[in-house]
Amino acid sequence: MKGISVKKFGGPEVLTVDNNLPIPSFTEDELLIKVSAAGINPVDTYIRTGTFPNPPSLPYTPGLDAAGVVEKVGKNVKNFKVGDRVFTTCSPGSGTYAEYTVSSPLYVAHLGDTLSFEEGAGIGIPYYTAYKTLCILIRARAGETVLVHGASGAVGIASVQLAKSIGLKVIGTAGTTDGMKLAKDNGADFVFNHREEGYMKKITDAAPEGIDIILEMLANVNLDKDLDMIKIRGRIGIIGCREEVKISPIKIMFKECVVTGVILLHTTECEWREMHGALEAGIKYGWLKPHIGLTYTLAQAPQAHDTVINNSGTMGRIVLQI
Repeated sequence: MKGISVKKFGGPEVLTVDNNLPIPSFTEDELLIKVSAAGINPVDTYIRTGTFPNPPSLPYTPGLDAAGVVEKVGKNVKNFKVGDRVFTTCSPGSGTYAEYTVSSPLYVAHLGDTLSFEEGAGIGIPYYTAYKTLCILIRARAGETVLVHGASGAVGIASVQLAKSIGLKVIGTAGTTDGMKLAKDNGADFVFNHREEGYMKKITDAAPEGIDIILEMLANVNLDKDLDMIKIRGRIGIIGCREEVKISPIKIMFKECVVTGVILLHTTECEWREMHGALEAGIKYGWLKPHIGLTYTLAQAPQAHDTVINNSGTMGRIVLQI
């Protein structure tokens, strides 16, 4: 099969196309999926450098998110059959930047017929992260106010859509006019440009009742300011951070707020099943609609990795067409 093979850790240039990769084998408890599109995540680039914890053995095929059609099923798999349109994420099996990938059914959900494969590949980590943060860890309640930093990015858009579906007031930030419009078009009640001076006052003015929840995509830049904005006993979910940050624990004490990290790695089997059910319902009833910002070919994987990290303003999801 054709796919990306990483033979050494390094920059985007180590992502090379190999036309003779073996189709991955699967067990009686797994599915073989013919991939139509794969999602690009920032974490894919961290793994590629070899600096991420527990790096894969070389050579490896990168990628955690994909959408496609079930090609074969192990005899112990009960909920999927050959021909099903599916999406998958975070499976410890083979990578997704290839024509075929293997996954445990625990990490696979039904795509249905309403979304394209590119949109299906755009679900994965962004939507599962948004759901785990808002509904499992933070336990958001209808009527609360949430601030979504980076609301025009993949996780940001997923968070906005989910938050509106469960009855939250949503304030978003973005770095460009187009990004602000995208967040607004996806349901945000207010959107402010985080590059503009005084944007924090605009946020607090838009939420005179206070901010109950903050979803933080870049904690090294915003966390200290988040602690100033969050209301007493509010909750902050840290979804992204690229370097160390200095904060005063006194602020956390004074606000009696909860600051929690979020990572899908520690998700339980019960939580995976809950998230699958919620996201499949989101597809069925229409609130889940990934925005595909850019699409690349498999050969353009190096460019896709550069873009997901080095961009002037994130606009939805980046996917590879396989």
